Amino acid sequence: MQTVQATLAAAIAAAILLLSPTAGSAAEKSNVVLTVTIDDAIGPATADYVKDALAKANEQHAEAVILRLNTPGGLVTSMRGIIADVLASPVPVIGYVAPSGAHAASAGTYILYATHIAAMAPGTNLGAATPVQIDSPIPGLPGSSPDKGGKGKDDSTHQPEPKDAMAAKVTNDAVAFIRSLAELRGRNADWAEKAVREAASLSASAALQANVIDLIASNPADLLKQINGRTVEVAGGETRRLTTKDATIQALNPGRVSQFLSIITNPNVAFILLLVGIYGLIFEFMSPGAVAPGVVGTICLLLGLYALNMLPINYAGLALMLLGIALLVVEAFNPTVVLGFGGVIAFLLGAMMLFKVETPGYRLSWTVVGIAAAMFIGLILVVLRSLWRARKAPARVGAQAMRGLSAEVLDWNDIEGHVFTQGERWQARGAEAFRPGEMVEVANVMDLTLVVRRRPALKAGEGGVR
Repeated sequence: MQTVQATLAAAIAAAILLLSPTAGSAAEKSNVVLTVTIDDAIGPATADYVKDALAKANEQHAEAVILRLNTPGGLVTSMRGIIADVLASPVPVIGYVAPSGAHAASAGTYILYATHIAAMAPGTNLGAATPVQIDSPIPGLPGSSPDKGGKGKDDSTHQPEPKDAMAAKVTNDAVAFIRSLAELRGRNADWAEKAVREAASLSASAALQANVIDLIASNPADLLKQINGRTVEVAGGETRRLTTKDATIQALNPGRVSQFLSIITNPNVAFILLLVGIYGLIFEFMSPGAVAPGVVGTICLLLGLYALNMLPINYAGLALMLLGIALLVVEAFNPTVVLGFGGVIAFLLGAMMLFKVETPGYRLSWTVVGIAAAMFIGLILVVLRSLWRARKAPARVGAQAMRGLSAEVLDWNDIEGHVFTQGERWQARGAEAFRPGEMVEVANVMDLTLVVRRRPALKAGEGGVR
């Protein structure tokens, strides 16, 4: 009996050992290829979207991820974040510039170089990867120098050198970065440097001949067919052989968080949120207890500041904008004209300096700035008009406001008594005697005593206390 039990246990153990590799391999891989699409300027929302997509691909044990690119470029910080995620991904990432007519310019070129396999659709192009800065331009770098040879020769002896020290540092850093990616993936490092220093560009066929990309595919199905059986090295030095012949393509769309980030990190939206927030707080201070302007203004202001925190901004520009807004707030409560126009000038200068880059998709629209300036100027004009009307209008406080008011005599003794006007009982005196109930007119105010006189005869229909 014991022998039978031992034999049965051994058989079960052997079956488990035999079946476990199969089960493990099934769990490790899924014949699904996920597609991530970058179809606009690259920013914080794009980096968040790609990070989440790669994490999901790893959880699903996807065969590969197709990173479809059609972008004019983007922010350096977001680009580096995406590249770091691609390099650390245990799932192979296939860079694919598509559809026909698309391009992977500037930051898109760096990302394509970082992917495990680089592909392009016919009729696409890449390149023009020169770093652009608004505060340190690179003189002497032609923005559209074509790659005449297309053979990856090193033309460093003919390269124009940046004259500005900071521009040179930025350019050299970008060159070192893209060359390191090219060497990691075994692609043309010399042309990569030319794309940075001379803003060179290549078509799909020229890129294939220059060993910048690995293949040309007309559509995702053709791409999966061509990469089937290729071997790539993923994070950790692990080598993976792609089996994508009959893989299912599944598109991954940005989540709600990424969509929300995409909206508020638009410089124009962030700028408008700041304005709404500041106006809301101004209206709340001018009309305490309204509540709604203060709540809406605070939320918009915090969202605007959060968006600016995620964007490369010039803090001197932000300080100038806040100074301008502060001067306009002071102008609203204490009109001086000089403070108001000084605030508008400070606000416009700050808006010009606010964003440090000229990245496509992350430029502040001058239309939005102009509308904001017009609103502030309108606020100043409204304040000035109110001030002018207040100066021309009769005084509504103090002794001047009391003169000419009608008053009802409550009691009177000789030349003194009490009268009722403006809802209050006043001590009064006059040059003559009056009867209780008689209507008199305030001629002057001396200390807290009203000097009254007899009212002129009222016309028909007139009467009452003014």
